[in-house]
Amino acid sequence: MNRRDLFIVAMLALSLYCHAQDPPSAPKTDAPEPSSASAVSASSLPGVSTDSYVIGASDVLDVTVWKESTLSGHVLVRPDGMISMPLLGDVHAAGLRPLQLATEIENRLKKYIQSPNVTVEISQIRSKVVYLLGEVAKKGPLEMSPGMTLLQAISSAGGLTDYANTKKIYILRNSSGKQEKIPVQYKNALKGESELNLVLQPGDTIVVP
Repeated sequence: MNRRDLFIVAMLALSLYCHAQDPPSAPKTDAPEPSSASAVSASSLPGVSTDSYVIGASDVLDVTVWKESTLSGHVLVRPDGMISMPLLGDVHAAGLRPLQLATEIENRLKKYIQSPNVTVEISQIRSKVVYLLGEVAKKGPLEMSPGMTLLQAISSAGGLTDYANTKKIYILRNSSGKQEKIPVQYKNALKGESELNLVLQPGDTIVVP
């Protein structure tokens, strides 16, 4: 083997070695990246204004006291309508708008802080939302309208799918700390029997098998 042949063999060996050192490229995939479940916020529900929104039990609020990080944070409105805050203890929140609650907190903080500046935002809406699960066109949370009924909620969710078992629809409702299962006579309600077209309560979950 002459020098020219030896040179060619050496170059081929070097090329194969370098190729073997290259890290394999990640396989392409069309699958979307997993996303975290979104919370029910004022911005995610149409027609909800944080200025006019009336706070209710089970809502989650974001209370910010300027330059006072220890007094700021997320707070849950308890079933009795109160929130708990450092220094202040219990503060009544249900029935107030965010600006009204911020003013109330500021007035009470004046005993401890000079010229407190407080903002209150709605972090999660839970007091005026019902949920739909199962064979409905649009699953998930649904903003309640005043006096919303079972049929109105199902209609707002796009109606039932072709696979819905209308004989086994039921409502899950928290009552006095216990979960109650309420059977639904859907077809009879559709026929106009108003007493069967149940009026919903905040936090109800309509389950359509």
